[in-house]
Parts: sequence; C-alpha cells; structure tokens
Amino acid sequence: MKNFIAINGSPRKNWNTAELLKHAMKGAADAGASTELINLYALNFKGCTSCFACKLKSRPHGSCAMKDDLSPVLEKIKAADAVVFGSPIYFMNLSAGMIAFFERLFFSNYIYSDEIPTVFPKKLPSAFIYTMNMTEKHFEFFNMKERLGMYEGTAHRILRVAPKILCAFDTVQFKDYSRYESSIFDAEKKFAYKEKHFPEDCKAAYDIGRDLILK
Repeated sequence: MKNFIAINGSPRKNWNTAELLKHAMKGAADAGASTELINLYALNFKGCTSCFACKLKSRPHGSCAMKDDLSPVLEKIKAADAVVFGSPIYFMNLSAGMIAFFERLFFSNYIYSDEIPTVFPKKLPSAFIYTMNMTEKHFEFFNMKERLGMYEGTAHRILRVAPKILCAFDTVQFKDYSRYESSIFDAEKKFAYKEKHFPEDCKAAYDIGRDLILK
C-alpha cells in the first residue's frame, strides 16, 4: 500500500488549509493509499541553524543533524510515496512554520555540487495547496506566482518531480466578521464567494490527492 502524507503549515487545525488537505487525503485514500496528516504547529521545532552538518564529507548527506519534533517527520517524508504541502499565505509568503520546515527538508538534501543537485533518495510526487485572503486579481498584482515559484522550483529540484499547484483565493477568515475589526472586507461577498468556489477547491484538492497516488 502506498503512503500519502499531508503537511499542514497552518496554525489552525480545522480551517481552510486543513480542510483542503483532508480532501486531498480522501482522494489518496480512495486511490488505495494510507494517509497521515501532520500539523506543523503542534510540533516543537525550529528552522535551519546553519550548522552545515548536512554538508560534511565525513557524514552521510541527506539528513538534518538537528534532533527535535520535526526529525521523525523528515524521515517519514523519505519513506512516503506522495506528499502535499498546505500553507496559508501570510504577508505574501508561506507561514513561518512551513518556511522553517522547508529549510530543514530542502537544505539537508541539497549539497553544493553542480553534478549532484539533490541527494533525496527517490522521485517523490508532491503538491502545494495555498489558501489566502487575497483575491486572484491581487495574487497577480503582487506577482505571487513568482514569489511562491521559488519554493515550487526548489521542490522540483530536490524531490525530482514538478509539483502540482492549487490556489484557494479570497478565503473566509472568521465565522463572524462583526466580532473583528475587518472593515476593509465585505463579509457578505466573502461568504458568497466561499459558497461558490470553495467546493470547487475541495474537489481540486481531492483530485490532486488521487492523482498523486495513481501516477
């Protein structure tokens, strides 16, 4: 049986990002895979500390020397058959937890060699699922495709397979907008957009999970 891992880079375990990841997991499960959801913000870990142990000639490449809650997760990814990374967009970037996770995963599998661009042990199909408060128009205006493309390109280089991409735009942040200072938003329009488009995003996430296992 194939193994599918979903990485939740949102501090919220039951909101937009987690919901889409769960649909991706359902798609993978329906394709015959075992699934696991890992919530990064439930773990005690930090990003790369620039110790360069992963670059030493005296030790095997491809593993981070730091020992914390993230260490077993990095090993699980090596054993997985597919992985999906989910993150909300904060200040036009990934969440801090997801960035720290990528530092540890990608840098430990990269060595300073033109001949060996990655020491990751196999080809690993992957996907990026983004949830964001910005609209598709703002996404284009702020050149988000290029910004996020840096992470996607690194995933392609390290994991040896071009990742699939899903962007969920104009997501709902609160159940009740009247409780928060949020006057720049039209809550009625946001809920209407969610009702129309979020089911489509869920279906797309399901298809991604299924396709990553079936390919």
